[in-house]
Parts: sequence; structure tokens; C-alpha cells
Amino acid sequence: MNLDFASVWEMISDIIPDNDALICGEDVVSWKQYDERASKIATALSNAGLSHNSKAGLYLNNSNEYLICQNAIFKVGGVPINVNYRYVEEELIYILENSDSEAIFYHSCYGERIKKIEKHLPNIKAWIEIPDNTESQFSKSLKYDDLLNDLKPMERIIRDPETVYMLYTGGTTGMPKGVMYKQGEFLVYLFRTLKAMGYDVPEDLDNLEERIISQNQSGEFIKSLVGCPLMHGTGMWLGAFLPLNLGGTVITTPNLGFDANQLWAQVEDKNVTNVVIVGDAFAKPMLDALDIAKSVGKPFDISSLKTIISSGVMWSEGVKNGLLEHHDMQLMDTMGSTEGGMGSSVSTRDNPPKTAKFSINPGVIILTDDGEILEPGSEKIGLIGTSGLVPIGYYKDEAKSAKTFKEINGTRYSFPGDYAQFQPDGTITLLGRGSNCINSAGEKIYPEEVEEAIKRNDEIFDCLVVGIPDEKFGQKVIAVASLIEGKDVSESKLIDSTREFIAGYKLPKKIIIVEHVQRAPNGKADYKWANEIANKV
Repeated sequence: MNLDFASVWEMISDIIPDNDALICGEDVVSWKQYDERASKIATALSNAGLSHNSKAGLYLNNSNEYLICQNAIFKVGGVPINVNYRYVEEELIYILENSDSEAIFYHSCYGERIKKIEKHLPNIKAWIEIPDNTESQFSKSLKYDDLLNDLKPMERIIRDPETVYMLYTGGTTGMPKGVMYKQGEFLVYLFRTLKAMGYDVPEDLDNLEERIISQNQSGEFIKSLVGCPLMHGTGMWLGAFLPLNLGGTVITTPNLGFDANQLWAQVEDKNVTNVVIVGDAFAKPMLDALDIAKSVGKPFDISSLKTIISSGVMWSEGVKNGLLEHHDMQLMDTMGSTEGGMGSSVSTRDNPPKTAKFSINPGVIILTDDGEILEPGSEKIGLIGTSGLVPIGYYKDEAKSAKTFKEINGTRYSFPGDYAQFQPDGTITLLGRGSNCINSAGEKIYPEEVEEAIKRNDEIFDCLVVGIPDEKFGQKVIAVASLIEGKDVSESKLIDSTREFIAGYKLPKKIIIVEHVQRAPNGKADYKWANEIANKV
């Protein structure tokens, strides 16, 4: 079996053509339809000149079409580029230029924004619009439904397992960076993850076809409900890739935003086995919804649910315990980043949760700043490094690649920037990022980017941005700024005007105006001071 995404899914579609592959609202797509629709869209990409290693952006909300179009890109041997649906014009231009994208898929609700940036992106060969009950705003686009009606499926091809798979994450300057993997290596890692989670995965992946046939006879397929965005690694890798690679079903919701009652209703209606979320921002309202439903005598039937998986941000012990009171299931906290997985914490009724304590994956080390590899029980603090799945590097950023991906004693490791302590029992206690990165509901927000956006306002002289604790989102963005002498402006106006330059989730919840923003003599930001100011308010 050829180890690339499209080939694996083509094999599965041949074995279980009538099984459900994708569900979004009332739209149910079988595995045969998943393959055929992706093949027709692949024809459109091929006709536009895309082929091996061509990049194509996915500027889409959670939907069946997101996964179909992604599969189409894989089918031509291309590289899907995840684009945050919250991005405004400048951010869109950056990521499409940085990734060298030659096509872009977008929902029609973003058509006006696409129309504005079109002249800045001469390398885009195909603009493909997905309908979403809003009026089309961009006449140059190819219409998704027309392509499905008019085109024939692209013939299947042999693809190179070393073709790059790439996921964009935040960079040190605040701008996203593409993290590159080889598809074949990435797929092997995903199957190992499935096996570690308790799924029956063959040691030899050439036997995967037999495994799918056997699984079809038993009818025990994963039904994964993706509560978080597919544009992030958590939603795509854990929510979509894992079930699809075993012939399962991916379920998404047709509306933006998170509705806990809708999620539980889907679990009940679709007999969902897995739910994928990002920390307390999702888990807390889910627990509240269960509590309320039970209190009024109308509890949700969640008996089909086996696992809730969270990644991107830790979720609290109290919330986990509350969920386990409603149903005995597996609550999995995975520790890692786009640059590599490092460990996990699994809680059940028989194994109560312990916040921030993780069992490390094989090939993980903790390295002090002076180069010492820590042993269990050491009181020292170090950076977590993993050799399990190490990316090729960052796309077009050799300097950052050299800093993050290092060879230690002949083994290559990824050091995304997380600090931890090595406990005597072999587990690690996560201490957090060594950088000033803000993690709000799983979204990585880099202060430098927000600072520069705020400083584009004519009234602002200087600015520092920090994250302070927030019960719902983990952290919230706070700005500490000083004004140009003689200028005056309201906080609300500053926030509204900054909205033009960055996505809404990056906007500060509060801007504190001070007489002077404190910096070190060399001009470096004094984030400790800014945190103290922010936490006093």
C-alpha cells in the first residue's frame, strides 16, 4: 500500500463505498461520494495547472467540503494549506504568499474579502467558491457545485510518500509558519497514535486493507465529532485524520461558533464514539449543558461516547471529574504542538485526572538550557524534546528550523518551547511555554503581532501585549499602551480600529493606557512589568 493520504482513502472507499465518511448537519457523504467528489475537484485543480507539490489554501469553515477539497489537493499530489477562517485581508495575503499557494478554496461568505485581495495574489490560478447560503461576491471564482456537475473524476495516480504535508502554526514574530512533514512518515505516526489509543491497528500497514474488511464485518468504526476547527492540528489530526485512516466517520456542525447543547444532541443522534475539543473553553460549557439537562429531567444519552480528546491547551481537573460523573469514558489530554507530540494524560473513573501531569511518549527527553538531559526525579527544569515525529523543518525559514529541530547525541529532536519537570515516577509536569506566546482557547497569539497592529493607530506611542489567566479561555489578551503626547482616544475606538488589521480572536479584551511603557535599557520589552500592570486591573 502506498503511504500517502489520498491512496489510503482511495483503498478504503473501494472496500466500504456505502459507509458514511462525512456528516455535516443533514448532509451525509458516503465513502464512495467522498472519493468521487474529491476526484472531480482534483480534475479542476489539474486543469488549472496544479500537480505534485502545488499548494492550495483552505479558507473554509468546518464542513464536509473542507475535507473533500483537502482530499482533492492530496489527489493531485499537492499540499493543502490551512487558513484560519478568522483572518482578515493582510493576514490572508501573507499566508497565501508565504505558502506559494496556487489555488484557494473559500466559503461564499468570505467572497467580499477574497475580492479585495485578488489583485495582490497574481500566482493564484484557481479561486474555488463553496456555497453556504450567502450571495456570491466574486465573479472570477469557479463554483464548487458546477465543478461537481460538469467534470469527470480525475484518474487515480501513483504519488510519492515523501511528498510534503504541511500545517501552518504561529511563528516567533507572530506570523504563521508552515511546519513540513513527509506524508509517509506522518501517516505511520498517526497509525502508531491510533494503536497507542487502544485501536486494533496492524503492525504491518500493508495489512490495513484486511483490517478494514474485518472491521466492516464487525461494524465497529470510529464516529468522530470535531468540536473545534478543522483548520488547526487538533481538529484535523485528532478529529479527522485518525477516524478516516480506519474507515470511520467525521462529523462536523454546519454553523460557526460552539454550541454545547448541539454537540450533545449530535452525540446522542449519531451515536458518536469520539469527541475532539480544545480544553476548558469547550469542556466547561459541555459540562454545564450536561448538568442543566440532568437537572430538568432531560439528560442527554451519551452512552455511545468512548473518548473525549483535547489538545492545544490543558483542561482542568474539576471539569474532567464533572464529566466523568455523567459517564464513564476516557478523557485524553494530549501534550504537543504542530512541531511534535510529547505525551498524554488519560483519565477515567478508575484513573482520576491529575492536571498537567503527563506520561511521556517514547523518544522524549527533557533538556536543560545548558545541555543536560534530565533523569526522573531531577528537580531541574528543562525543555521538552521529542524524536517521535520530527518535522522536516519550517517552510522557508531555515533559521527557525535550526533553532527548533536539533540533533542530540546523534538523534534529531523537536523542541517546540515547552518547559517541564521530570517526576520520580517517570511522568512529567508541564510548566508551560518559555516564550511569551498567549494561548487563548487553543489559539496561539503572539504579542509582537498584536502590538504592531495596535501601534498602527495614530494615537499610540508604544505598546506591550500579555496574556493573563481567564476562567473560560485559559488566557485573555491585555494590552498596556502609551499615547503620543497631546493625543486622546477611547479604549473602545482603539479596539475597533485595530480590528481592521488582525483577526478578532487576537484583539485585546482590554487596553490599559499608561503614561510610559516600560522597557529595558536595550529597548527589549519588559513583559514582567506589563503582566503586573495587567493583573492589577
